Amino acid sequence: MATSFPELNPGPRLLLGPGPSNVHPRVMKAMASPVVGHLDADFVRVMEDIKRLLRIVFQTANEITFPVSGTGSSGMETALMNLVEEGDEVVIAIAGVFGERLADAAGRLGARVHRVEAPWGRIIEAERIEAALKTAAKPKLLAIVHAETSTGAWQPVEALGALAHRYGALFLLDAVTSLGCVPVEIDKWEVDACYSCTQKGISAPPGLAPVTFSERAMAAVRARKTPSRSWYFDLAMIERYWGAERVYHHTAPITMNYALYEALRIIVEEGLETRFRRHRENAAAMQAGLAALGLEPAAQAGHLLPQLAVVKVPPGIDEAAVRAELVRKYNIEIAGGLGPFKGKVWRIGTLGESSRREHVTLALGALETILAGMGVEVARGAALAAAERAWREASAA
Repeated sequence: MATSFPELNPGPRLLLGPGPSNVHPRVMKAMASPVVGHLDADFVRVMEDIKRLLRIVFQTANEITFPVSGTGSSGMETALMNLVEEGDEVVIAIAGVFGERLADAAGRLGARVHRVEAPWGRIIEAERIEAALKTAAKPKLLAIVHAETSTGAWQPVEALGALAHRYGALFLLDAVTSLGCVPVEIDKWEVDACYSCTQKGISAPPGLAPVTFSERAMAAVRARKTPSRSWYFDLAMIERYWGAERVYHHTAPITMNYALYEALRIIVEEGLETRFRRHRENAAAMQAGLAALGLEPAAQAGHLLPQLAVVKVPPGIDEAAVRAELVRKYNIEIAGGLGPFKGKVWRIGTLGESSRREHVTLALGALETILAGMGVEVARGAALAAAERAWREASAA
């Protein structure tokens, strides 16, 4: 019977969607390291180094900084489960799928959700957020998505921590698609809680959710009137496992933590500013090339993400057929739209290890060939020429 099930042999892919991104060979090698116990002295050393590395990438001194054992969504659950209680008033900014998901999760906890909404692709102005904070009698939390993966919009958040604190609220930031690609400055921006994932800007496989909590946030956790509704995501318990006490809480995914450790080492070796510049330059080239193909961004001008281009599908083109051709002929994966953008946009990511000059060149050339074959009028070579100009301008700057 065993012969009925073939050996695993997934096809190679250039991952240029909104995540996962490609994984460095060093990370894959790290995952082949021996599995030890989750309280083994060797693994405890890895845990401590992961916390130190995450503080560098999050740009924080927060003691409570560690990876939750679960995908990025578990980071969101951890933050909300610990900071929100029944009846709390929370202000949530919503301009896409992932802002909507925050509101849904908070509502399930019994929070009174004040929604601040903007059309998909637009940012939400600080004035409108402040108006919602004023409306709430006693706001407990302000939550917002930094990089809205469904639209490609880059939300300004630098002043929102101070704004939330003026009204007595904590500030929660979704950095799932921003950490490791663009600056995420937890302490400077007065962020109280933040969560991300491993498979996007960090470029490890999916499976962990880096989080960080300020002392202000932890004071709120310890002052809860009721225990967290989740045993698994209860920070009061998990911090004792990741802290000096090493009290058993769950069996951490050893191999995934090895992967995260090595991926973070790669980020620190490259340097944050160098990494951010690489993302900016490759994004400028990608966006210039896409514009040369006649593809318009779906996000607001001046607020385009450097790690994810979301562009409108030309009239009369079957967007799913284009994605299928990219995989079949070039082994390139991009993504389609979500929600109201389903069938209307492509989401083309240059995150982490996937943000490479050669990847941008290959993707633009492949898109040009496929679109031309489907009858879209494109000037042959225009996309690559536009990308090259963008890179030259970046080098000269």
